[in-house]
Amino acid sequence: MTDNSGVQVSVLGLGAMGGALASALVKSGYATTVWNRSAGKADDLVAQGAKAAATAGDAVRASPLVIACLLDHASVHEVLDPLAGELAGRTLINVTTTSPAHSREFADWAARAGVAYLDGGIMAVPTMIGRPESSILYSGSADVFQQHKPLLDVWGTSTYFGEDPGLASLYDLALLAGMYVMFAGFLHGAAMVAPAGVTAGEFAQRAAPWLTAMTGAFQGLAAVVDGGDYTVEGQQSLEFSSLDDLLAASSDQGISTEVVAMVQRLIQRQIDAGHGEEGFARIIESIKQPG
Repeated sequence: MTDNSGVQVSVLGLGAMGGALASALVKSGYATTVWNRSAGKADDLVAQGAKAAATAGDAVRASPLVIACLLDHASVHEVLDPLAGELAGRTLINVTTTSPAHSREFADWAARAGVAYLDGGIMAVPTMIGRPESSILYSGSADVFQQHKPLLDVWGTSTYFGEDPGLASLYDLALLAGMYVMFAGFLHGAAMVAPAGVTAGEFAQRAAPWLTAMTGAFQGLAAVVDGGDYTVEGQQSLEFSSLDDLLAASSDQGISTEVVAMVQRLIQRQIDAGHGEEGFARIIESIKQPG
């Protein structure tokens, strides 16, 4: 096992995710200093071998490498703006969930402060950190990514997307968009069958293998979108994809149609524009050009 005890790192923010990141570093032998705004969050980490800092400034001064995992973009500024002078000459890796615009804005802030900056998007829940299925996306300084990749790999698979500090956030939020819409679709289905006495757990047993199988269609949809030809044979047409029956059944079950109606609107806009015989993938044109 590599001896990491000579590598000093500070973690700011010990919520569920920040605590998981810090714990993984401690377990991997890194000399880890931790700080959290509210008291008590560091106790378990100290028991594992971390050092607790009384203030964010103390944590920054303790290490050349600082990890920020805070509530949001505003909280990052709130904590770090007063410490710009202390951060100068150090490295900051910000894995707080923010928008691409906020990531770029903070990278500019870091550059003005003389701070080497890397932005990160965490594609994992806290319990996944340190496991093979955990994926962390990065963009910003290539030098920071290469220098600290062994540490970053402690948390999961590390992927670098380039110098634009907003790209990791863009990928992060785009992937989350797919997840949340999928979850909403599952919950809509569970609501549909509930009046028939079917539990959400019973429905999940059917939904999980079905939705898993359907993800196999992503590459085919992507090939159509990238090729730009929605008339390629083998696609399900927009007219055939009408969700009228699904909407009617949802109404008959006495539930909201909002989730499904959103998809139907995207379909209908393309049909109304004369593309009804073209493939379902064409709804991306409705998404790209909001009505």
